[in-house]
Amino acid sequence: MRQSHVAGEKLFVDYAGTTLDVIDGTTGEVLAAQLFVAALGASSYTWAEATWTQGLGDWIGSHTRAFVFFGGVAGMLVSDNLKSGITKACFYDPEVNRSYAEMAAHYGTAIVPARPYKPRDKAKVEVAVLLATRWIIAKLRNRQFLSITELNDAIRDCVTTLNERVTRHLGASRRMLFDDVERPMLKPLPAEPYVYAEWKQCRVGVDYHVEVDKHFYSVPHTLLRETMWARITARTVEVFHHGQRVAAHVRSSSNRKHTTVREHMPSSHQRYADWTPERIAQQAGEIGPKTSALVEIILRERTHPEQGFRACVGIMRLVKSYGAERLEAACGRALEIGARSYSSVNSILKTNRDRQRHAPPTDVPAIIHDNIRGPRYFH
Repeated sequence: MRQSHVAGEKLFVDYAGTTLDVIDGTTGEVLAAQLFVAALGASSYTWAEATWTQGLGDWIGSHTRAFVFFGGVAGMLVSDNLKSGITKACFYDPEVNRSYAEMAAHYGTAIVPARPYKPRDKAKVEVAVLLATRWIIAKLRNRQFLSITELNDAIRDCVTTLNERVTRHLGASRRMLFDDVERPMLKPLPAEPYVYAEWKQCRVGVDYHVEVDKHFYSVPHTLLRETMWARITARTVEVFHHGQRVAAHVRSSSNRKHTTVREHMPSSHQRYADWTPERIAQQAGEIGPKTSALVEIILRERTHPEQGFRACVGIMRLVKSYGAERLEAACGRALEIGARSYSSVNSILKTNRDRQRHAPPTDVPAIIHDNIRGPRYFH
């Protein structure tokens, strides 16, 4: 079937079957680079570049750079059923990769993959690939490149030559047709370029964290064991539940550690997270100097301060039942008798010993009796 292409309607994309060689300047190893080719439907204006792989990141990155080269976006993207872009190739209902679809939505274009095993659906890019093989790969086959940047500089010169070449059957170059017919019909580029992101399905663990690239990120604790989608960029990790974003984190390295937001924790975990020597000492100081002194002694005398956390928190919570004045008196009594535990302070308050007056200590014996020898007996 002979097809008529409307200006600005379709952009055909594919990879060339032949690779290009790049020599590693450090090891001398010869590496194979893939050639991405894009061609507009009406003018056949062509873009090509080399990437290391045909993976999702390189596939989407080549699209974004092609849009910049054309200075606009076509209404549709016609691609092969490459696994990076099309998750499930189907004649009736193809399934597009989520990241690829997100990129297309960002640029306001639609993805229409070719039918499986029907290369004539994308004949434009098939011809562009053939021309790229002749005008780029064949032309550069005897040259040596030590980096992919150097290779792409050479490819850019070849692409310019290809687009400036006047075709026999039209009597005009691809560049002339693009400027006259297709450029005005392209959609404008968005204000910001698309930031590549991967999507990963994950399940919330019992500790209300999801694992992304060997690092754990928190989500609200009410979503335990729920299935989530994580959107992963080079700098951020966003977690979505039923299409709603429930968490956002700065991306961390793959170190098997945790990134936890306080608001995601249940109230009991938040209280425990607040147990630090500095915070406990500050809260004790707000009650009074005697409470602060007792707490400081408890934390100092334990092998590790955390051993005294619960005793100190328990002592300070007694203020809810007895008030700050009585707790201060009880802590003062505990300091006098050398008590260093929650149970001692609680016992003092229960038995009202904090309210009893204590006689000041003297140098004379507390009991005077004839049978008591006294200190002079020993001299």
